[in-house]
Amino acid sequence: MKGSIGNITFYKTKDGFLAREKGSLNADRIANDPSFQRTRENGAEFGRAGTAGKVLRAALRSLLQNTADGRSIARLTKEMMRVIQADALNARGMRNVIDGEAELLEGFEFNVNSKLGTTLFAPFTARIDRVSGALSVNIPSFVPVSMVVAPSGTTHFKIVSAGVEIDFENEAYQSQFHSTNELEWNAAATAIIDLVNNVTANSAHPLFLALGIAFYQQVNTTMYPLKNGAFNSLALVKVSGH
Repeated sequence: MKGSIGNITFYKTKDGFLAREKGSLNADRIANDPSFQRTRENGAEFGRAGTAGKVLRAALRSLLQNTADGRSIARLTKEMMRVIQADALNARGMRNVIDGEAELLEGFEFNVNSKLGTTLFAPFTARIDRVSGALSVNIPSFVPVSMVVAPSGTTHFKIVSAGVEIDFENEAYQSQFHSTNELEWNAAATAIIDLVNNVTANSAHPLFLALGIAFYQQVNTTMYPLKNGAFNSLALVKVSGH
């Protein structure tokens, strides 16, 4: 059912059909009525959270094109709200990501359908060196069939990484990406993997280190992203807010 009956409107979403009651509020009242001060404060901070998430996604765009799940935007905005709410310097309504706790984003998974934590079991070390601007991941040699949970049809995979520096105030960012070559998903041990991404040395902005895995199927001599990347993983494995 779609449409309206009295004050009830029926509509379709990804979660199925929903119904809501038409409200009597108007934008002018919400913007000026003192009783809606908290609503305005919440709205301002929610807007900042949405913008901050958008900048982070833009910085990781080349990796997210075939990685993020359908709800990653909403989930990231929710986590950005946690960061903003951790701001102990500014008054409610004026809190922001810069003065919040960006480290709360560490561990964020961009694809809940294929989490890095349940896909890559090889131990790794993630480091952020703010002085040099080096964001690095080291993975000792491992056996792929034992340490990588690969979807059916996989013949090869890549380990991918990104180092990101974000100026949230000016909605600007600097990114660098590195990855391995396509590695065979077999019982032969890999070489040691070192992926280093460089941003501005001694940066005053939040830094983010992302690590992921992308799956491929080889047909003749061509590598095809497996199921258009639906099983690819990407997570923030290290975050330095200041």
